[in-house]
This record gives sequence, C-alpha cells and structure tokens, in this order.
Amino acid sequence: MFDRISGSLQKIFRNLRGYGRLSERNVQDSLREVRLALLEADVNYQVARDFITRVKEKALGKDVLESITPGQQVVKHVHDEMVELLGGTRRDFDWAAKPSLVMLLGLHGAGKTTTAGKLAARWKAEGRKVMLVACDLRRPAAVDQLRILAEAVGVEVVTPQRGEKLRELAGRAQRQAVKSNADVVVFDTGGRFQVDTELVQELKELREQLDPKNIVLVLDAAIGQESVNVAQTFQKEVGLTGLILTKLDGDARGGAALSVQAVTQCPILLVGTGERPSDLEPFHPERMASRILGMGDVVTLVEKAQQALDEKEMEKMQEALLEGSFDLNDFLDQLQQVKKLGPLENLLEMMPGVGALPPGAKAGMAGLSDRDLKRTEAIIRSMTVEERVRPGLMNASRKRRVAAGSGTEVREVNDLLRNFERAKDMSRRMKQMQKRLLRRAK
Repeated sequence: MFDRISGSLQKIFRNLRGYGRLSERNVQDSLREVRLALLEADVNYQVARDFITRVKEKALGKDVLESITPGQQVVKHVHDEMVELLGGTRRDFDWAAKPSLVMLLGLHGAGKTTTAGKLAARWKAEGRKVMLVACDLRRPAAVDQLRILAEAVGVEVVTPQRGEKLRELAGRAQRQAVKSNADVVVFDTGGRFQVDTELVQELKELREQLDPKNIVLVLDAAIGQESVNVAQTFQKEVGLTGLILTKLDGDARGGAALSVQAVTQCPILLVGTGERPSDLEPFHPERMASRILGMGDVVTLVEKAQQALDEKEMEKMQEALLEGSFDLNDFLDQLQQVKKLGPLENLLEMMPGVGALPPGAKAGMAGLSDRDLKRTEAIIRSMTVEERVRPGLMNASRKRRVAAGSGTEVREVNDLLRNFERAKDMSRRMKQMQKRLLRRAK
C-alpha cells in the first residue's frame, strides 16, 4: 500500500538530506514536488494545498534554515503534519453503553458485511460478547453471508423473519441483545450502488430508533477520491462517528487515507489490509504516517507477532534448538507460525528502511520470500516421518524422491538440508556459550 506516494516522497527526502544548508528556494522547490506527489496519489486538492501551506510555514523557520541537519528537520515537519492530517491521535469505538450499538453503513462492494464478520472476530477475541444483526432486507445474499460469517466466528446473529419490517427487526434485536447480555451489537445495514434518497431515509429512521453511539461508514480505499465524496455525503445526510477503510492493501496511491479524515473531520478507526479476519488493524495516525514516509512501523509489527504467534510453541522451539533436538518437524511448525503473520510484503512495509527501496526491489523480496516458504514447506511435507526426525538419512535416492514429490529440484532439497544443519550448528554454539557463561557466573 502507498507504494506510489511513498516512493515519490523518499526520492524528495533523499535530495533534501543532501543539502548542507537549505535556502528558501530549496525548500519551496522540494515542497512543490511534495505537493505534486500528493496530487498524483489522488489526494484531495484542497487537502494537499493546506498541508503544504502548514509545512512551508514550519520549514522556512529559523530551526530549519539554521539547523546543522536542515533536511532532517523538513522531513520531521512533513511527518508531524501528516500525523495531524490523518487524525492526530488514535480513536476507538464508544464503549460507554451496554450493549454498545454499532451501525455499519456503506455502499455495495465496500466490504461492509465482511467487515461486520471481522469486527465480530476481533471483539470476541478481546472477550466481548458480540451479536450481529442482518438489516439488509432487500438483499437475501447479504443476510445469508452474515449468517455464515457469524457461524464461522461463533457469535449470535439475528436475521429477518418473513414479512418483518426493518423497525420491527431492529426492536427485536435490541430486546434479544439485552436478554443475551451482549456487550456489542453490530447492525449490518442495507447498501446501494450510490447514496440515494431512499437509502438516506432508511438509515435516518434506523438511527433515530436505535440512537447508537457508533455510526461507522465502511469505505473502499481502492476507489480513491470517490470514497471521499461518498464519506462527505454520508456525513452530511446521516452523521458519522467513525470510518473503516477496507482494501487498503490494494490502494497503491493512498489518496483516500490521506484525504478522508481531513475532509469529513471524522476519525478513521480501523483499516482492512487483507482477506483474513485478522487483517483488520487499528488505525494509528503516527504509525501510518511513518509507513507512508518509509520509516517503518516496528510497534505494529511486534503487536501482530504477539497476536499471531503461539508463545508456548515458540518457547518449545527455542528449547529444542538449545537442547539440540530441533528437527524438520519443528522447522515446519516454525514456518506455519511465520505464515500467520500474513503476506510478507505487508510485513516488509513495517520494517524501517524497506520503504526507501524501489517498489520493484521490495516486491521482489516479498515474492521471493513467499515462494521460498511454500517451496520449503512442500519439500518437508514430501519426506517421511522418519526422514523429518533424522535428516541424516537423506541419501541421493531419497532426495530424488522428495524433489519429485514436492515439484522441486534435488539442488533445492540440498539447500534446505544445508541451511537446516547450519541452524542446528548455530544452536549448538549458543548452547556451549550459555554453559560457559553459567560456569563463569558461578
């Protein structure tokens, strides 16, 4: 995500850092390029102009022009203003009431119903009791989809009965939520291909009946500036408390994320970065600004690892490594743990310095890594149980059999075994070092 704007800004910043001293002309030329980069990324014209004006006021100050690192100072001001552009601080849903009512709004194709399922999975994992309500009475497929998602996540779902009106369904769902002692109720409302009078009236009536503290619009980030126009209309006609941007992984330009909060003054609460339930991340303006500017996002990377990786399983692997009993079964388990973190391209984006790489190089790293993981897994799964525990059994004929079974070459099987032995050798050295340190401590 943000590949286009991130690449452009990185190039501008490299040039800025090359100046020993900055003149007013240097600053103005650089900010003109930043403005063009924002516009090319489909950022709203007024938003881009105001952003540049604010950065320019700071960049032409004494602290920059007389600094010993003027380029770094300008980059810092761009970062700080981008944080403000994205909303300043992290905002969450309103949890004051019980049950907390969440109205999900959105046009067809934005991912509203899928997002309802992801929210249910997220909040259930946090220990909340969640109920989903299918309020799209015109589209039976949406009701069926929500029912399937609710069953997959393991949460209660309320669906319309024959001949039931929206007001009746909403009232029944509220009564059921109180009876079930639900913590949060998500109303998946009806959508359209565009915002029309009928849709607005329906949503207004539902809002008046429910009086929810959370009225959240689900937006498709990949349609760029049009999503900002949709958000403006919903904000004006219905009133919003927050936004969820979906398909951010498919938005190479980033115009929606950089414009929508500034235009609507409505906070972005969550962003969707993939298809899996776990690919719905809290939106942190400071972290997102760092990603866009190629500075990485180590905090989010660590949080994803803590959520996705099994701590006990990792400890068990570490013990196996130190004890010298680590085998290819353990190695396969380790690969499965890594895959839980999601696409490697998204992980690379969170690592400092990777954002500065050309888009082609970054894509190559991610593609190569994903291919390597799949190939390694295929090779290990083609081995017998005994071969995984005792890799030393792998002679020439066994290697040919495994290569044929995994769709690889004998050379690749040899590479895997060689790398595995190196890892084991390193673990033996670590164990010896640990013993020496213990002896010295005594």
